Amino acid sequence: MYLELRDITKSYGEDGNRTQVLQGITCGLEEGEICVLLGPSGSGKSTLLNIIGGIDTMDGGSVSIGGQAIERMNEKQLSRYRRTYLGYVFQSYNLIPNLTVKENIEVGAYLAEESLPLQELMETLGLWEHRDKTPNQISGGQQQRTSIGRAIIKNPHILLCDEPTGALDYHTSKEILTLIEEVNRKYGNTVVMVTHNEALRDMADRVIILRDGRIREEYTNATKTPAADLDW
Repeated sequence: MYLELRDITKSYGEDGNRTQVLQGITCGLEEGEICVLLGPSGSGKSTLLNIIGGIDTMDGGSVSIGGQAIERMNEKQLSRYRRTYLGYVFQSYNLIPNLTVKENIEVGAYLAEESLPLQELMETLGLWEHRDKTPNQISGGQQQRTSIGRAIIKNPHILLCDEPTGALDYHTSKEILTLIEEVNRKYGNTVVMVTHNEALRDMADRVIILRDGRIREEYTNATKTPAADLDW
């Protein structure tokens, strides 16, 4: 397995108010897969994503990517891990309002050791004609495309998506999911996507269903449904 999680535990709070959020998560992903982490609010899926991303720490267990265990990394190594291996796409776009679309994407390139060609990526994202606009001059879907571009420009090994369509309408959501598929196919990034939308399981290579901090079901799809054909 390219990404391996072993017996991940995580809790918040102190003493009598302590809540166990993750209760021994063990799973793995092959390189280049699209994985959907599915579950209701409070199931632990975003916490698990943040642990993979080095944003949050685990109480116990191990996370390794390409054979490197992140819990053994010091702060400098962890910073390099985030910069080299990971790209983040969140429900909120977190764009810099006074920068253009092109400049917002270039912010990601500055963090890269080997960034992707800017114009080619922006054309793939359908953003080249909007390159000189600021975020307030483009639609929500175009802002999310810009957010994806900022994450992808540095050519990360793993793209972490936390409810990437949560703030979008049905039509735009399907456009963004189709775009994530295309990015995965074109650049070979492993994709881990958190969602509560059960329809998205059909577009994934691997589906992991969480409930109350445990894996309730895990399976791979022999045949995937293109995002454009999903319905919910």
